[in-house]
Amino acid sequence: MDVGSALDEVVGALPGGGEARLGQRQMAQAVADAITYKRHLVVQAGTGTGKTLAYLVPAILLGAKVVVATATKALQDQLVGKDLPFLAQHLERPFTYASLKGRANYLCLQRAKEVLGGDEQLAISGIDPLADRAPRSELLRLIEWATETETGERADLAFEPSSNAWAALSVSARECPGAARCAIGEACFAERARAAASAADVIVVNAHLYGMHIAHGGAVLPEHDIVVFDEAHQLEEVISATAGIELGGGSFIGLARLVKAIIADERLVADLEATAGQLNDALAAHHGQRIRGLDEVLAAAVEVGRGRVDRTLAALRTISSDAGDTANRKLRAVNAAAGLAGDLATVAAVPDGDVSWVEGPRHAPRLRVAPVDVAPSLQPLWGDVTAILTSATIPRTLPIRLGLPPEGHEQLDVGSPFDYGANAILYCAAHLPDPRAAGYEAAMHAELEALILAAGGRTLALFTSWRAMEAAVAALRDRLPFPVLDQNSLPKPALVKAFSDDPAACLFATMGFWQGVDVRGPTLSLVTIDRLPFPRPDEPLMQAKREQAREGAFALVDLPRAATLLAQGAGRLIRSATDRGVVGVLDPRLATARYRWEIVNALPPMRRTRDRAEVEAFLETIRDA
Repeated sequence: MDVGSALDEVVGALPGGGEARLGQRQMAQAVADAITYKRHLVVQAGTGTGKTLAYLVPAILLGAKVVVATATKALQDQLVGKDLPFLAQHLERPFTYASLKGRANYLCLQRAKEVLGGDEQLAISGIDPLADRAPRSELLRLIEWATETETGERADLAFEPSSNAWAALSVSARECPGAARCAIGEACFAERARAAASAADVIVVNAHLYGMHIAHGGAVLPEHDIVVFDEAHQLEEVISATAGIELGGGSFIGLARLVKAIIADERLVADLEATAGQLNDALAAHHGQRIRGLDEVLAAAVEVGRGRVDRTLAALRTISSDAGDTANRKLRAVNAAAGLAGDLATVAAVPDGDVSWVEGPRHAPRLRVAPVDVAPSLQPLWGDVTAILTSATIPRTLPIRLGLPPEGHEQLDVGSPFDYGANAILYCAAHLPDPRAAGYEAAMHAELEALILAAGGRTLALFTSWRAMEAAVAALRDRLPFPVLDQNSLPKPALVKAFSDDPAACLFATMGFWQGVDVRGPTLSLVTIDRLPFPRPDEPLMQAKREQAREGAFALVDLPRAATLLAQGAGRLIRSATDRGVVGVLDPRLATARYRWEIVNALPPMRRTRDRAEVEAFLETIRDA
């Protein structure tokens, strides 16, 4: 069966039936050609295209071993729990599939054995510091669950354990000694998941796990022919994170707890814990800043830390442990110490081409080191497998920034099946002051109030900063006759549900809601964006990218990022063929700046206006209907 016929058959079996859309057909054929001729493909597929089926159907039909790397674990779970089971039922070609996550997502049976102790009682206090910090009732519940579950995967739990309880019964990839060196490695949940993935035709992973696969020279995932990066506009950020390192006081606290469980040396443990405080204090002085060489205090903290990690490794080597729980504790501690030693060496001499900065909460700052240019990290990938990169929004500079070989890839835009011209308006409030002007905020709040009143609530108001969101909530909550939810109120899933369940409600939110929010129907008829989402001038990684791009920095770095983020935010509006509404950009630069068409052309093809009266009339029509 050819790709088109198979796609029609599968789409016809969907609830409501139908035929494959033109853009979906184009994408599926392009994916088939990419696999056949071993050429990389970058495809922009607008909302409603059905891109998941468009890449899965040809990959499965052509018998390729494929890895799908998703932007989030939620999308990973959707593929494995919904999309792939549906295809297995309705696609004529049989295939197998599996999900694989990072090792810390699986309960460690060896850790459970150590925590439980030999007489089925929890380990004696003081022997296992990680377990001592967790509620005992939770530990027992998790251990009981481990005897019943087939997967051992945290996502399969019927309850959400505390972070301390899960940490006591799981290990990171860095700590794990590997199945061959573990006393009960043959029963390991993570290794069983890896074995299932090795045997499967389709493997679904999180993009960060694929980034670790690249960073470790292809040693993390089974061999495969094809990789699909879904939500590929986030790939550069993911690779930047996984190709770099992160160092904070927590690294020393974690090592201290591992050491305490195997070495009776209170001084060594105390020194490691003291180093954590010293490092945190040294990093706090640079919070939110780029590090251009270690100052005297930070250099001293790093040097002291290196010495104490070396002492730890020397002490661990003196422990005689041939097998059993002691051997596993020793191996985990050795691995963690060796990894931390490597991170400290990197921090002490940051490689050329990398940038370092301090981020995270002020009470627990973290030093990040990451490559400015991720293309060198990705070069081995482009030669080993065929890559399909897809998203509803693909920045024009993405192939260049990822280092895709110019003659070795194709680019395609299949559009969207939705009638944006009839159902959506892009409104720019061109009469507002410049966002940098003193009177902008009050004028923007008044504009937002008028639009929300016309819409009858039903608004997702997106802001580029927490400060801007909180100021808008404070200004408008008492002025609006509709419920105003804000990002401080509830966790994201509960907040989106509360917004969806109340047609009159408004939701005020920041960057975390510009992507991954899918609210369909009349509950959402207005999306507003306070200003063009340019990165802050002092954002360290973006600053380093600008320096590398020199005179082309704005066009190569700032503008594509702003255009992509704005398109993602605007994409929250039209989520089905029957959705109608307005995207209101409350930044006059979208109508006046010389670069405006670069941004406008990245947005869905909505009809455009600067006339608020026209927008209000359209919103009132939707509201009254």
